[in-house]
Amino acid sequence: MKIPKLKILDERHKILRSKSKEVSFPMDQDTINLCGEMIKYLKLSQDEKIAEKYNLRAGMGLAFIQLGIPKRIFVIANEKEDKTFEEYTIINPKIISQSEELVYVGEGEGCLSVNRDVEGIVPRSARVTIEYNDFLGNTKTIRVREELAVAFQHEIDHLNGILFVDRIDKKNPYKDQDKMREL
Repeated sequence: MKIPKLKILDERHKILRSKSKEVSFPMDQDTINLCGEMIKYLKLSQDEKIAEKYNLRAGMGLAFIQLGIPKRIFVIANEKEDKTFEEYTIINPKIISQSEELVYVGEGEGCLSVNRDVEGIVPRSARVTIEYNDFLGNTKTIRVREELAVAFQHEIDHLNGILFVDRIDKKNPYKDQDKMREL
């Protein structure tokens, strides 16, 4: 079992606060290969035995900026109930519509770049439609909902230099909780 060697930056690293740059096409092979390595890492991190053995924190998504690379790319590996994964590589994403309904993750959002417990809730749209590019530069559209919508919004925030902790009200970490649906 070979775990990809990724150096995931901690929230104290200044580059995480910068806005990532649009990707141009054709993409170089190193960037394409890194996408695959990131997805492999996320899938392994969600396997409890492997995560424990190699001291990995479980993660569902990872943005290039978290590796210190300011490109507008993120990947998501979403484990389904049957233990298979939905894999997403999203390049140059733009949210083109979002639901008015707000949701939050009941146990709180987490992040591979935030290595501490954080109290509070992060308001997110329950559904979002994203326009993005595939590896060849083709424009695609995807509509995601619930936990996947939260993950997409979380990763797009990374590309804009925003961490989930920034979206928690400092004075009232559970502000408007009664106006949102818990996931």
